Amino acid sequence: MIKLEGLTKYYKKHARGILDVSLEIKQGEIFGFIGPNGAGKSTTVRTLLNLIFPTSGFAKINGLDIVKDTIDIRKMVGYIPSEVNFYGDMYVKDFIDYACRFHGEIDHIYMAMLIEKLELDLSRKIEDLSFGNKKKVSIVAALATHPKVLILDEPTSGLDPLIQSQFFQLLEQEKKNGTTIFFSSHNLGEVQRICDRVGIIKEGKLIKVETIEDIMKTRAKTVRIRTKDELELTEEMIQVEHINGYISFVYTGEMKTLIQLISKLKIDDLSITEPALEDIFMHYYEREENK
Repeated sequence: MIKLEGLTKYYKKHARGILDVSLEIKQGEIFGFIGPNGAGKSTTVRTLLNLIFPTSGFAKINGLDIVKDTIDIRKMVGYIPSEVNFYGDMYVKDFIDYACRFHGEIDHIYMAMLIEKLELDLSRKIEDLSFGNKKKVSIVAALATHPKVLILDEPTSGLDPLIQSQFFQLLEQEKKNGTTIFFSSHNLGEVQRICDRVGIIKEGKLIKVETIEDIMKTRAKTVRIRTKDELELTEEMIQVEHINGYISFVYTGEMKTLIQLISKLKIDDLSITEPALEDIFMHYYEREENK
């Protein structure tokens, strides 16, 4: 449903945006696009939406070229931006109706359900809303027309935890209905919760694409040891910390070697657990830096 091939964007002559990004996203898939601020997530999203032009490469949505067929693409795409800047003097109800009319028919029953779930006040002006409530407006406008594709750029920023939970339930329902979702975020927990696959971007380059299941099966382990002895550190131990008498680290080597190392120690306490997605994410970043 979404295909990027060598997609590259430079700002001016040498300022990097994204470099040679290639990936394919299937219909009905929720694809997480993760990286820290400045990694190229928003540039990718804006290029996909033809808000900025690619320097080279191409991308297609539902077989349509993002540059040549941009009008047809926008009719089938729902978009939630990271920063919400709407017409401040419009009332919420009028703005949602206005935004949805660009996509054709509106499912008013579904729209009413969205408004109720998100606890959105239609009678207020956009300029009087908090950032979180403006984000709710963008969610309703994006979902109310049942788009074939949802492109989400940091969609949960500004939302309280309860509304975030409601939003994730809505996305899961959209997925069941066959909607393809491109979910850009720096929040690894929410990506782990909802996405089928994840792409990791660093300094404009796509460095890894994996299913969430496979990325969590990495042989990396989180190790926490309490000992008075000195542990021999190796290059397979990353994110090493010394806290309250404990040494903790993410171990990326062979388990047999780790056992040999710690068997030399007098251990007061030991835990070896599956790492959090955040730890795996940092593992990929550090591995790229050492290449």
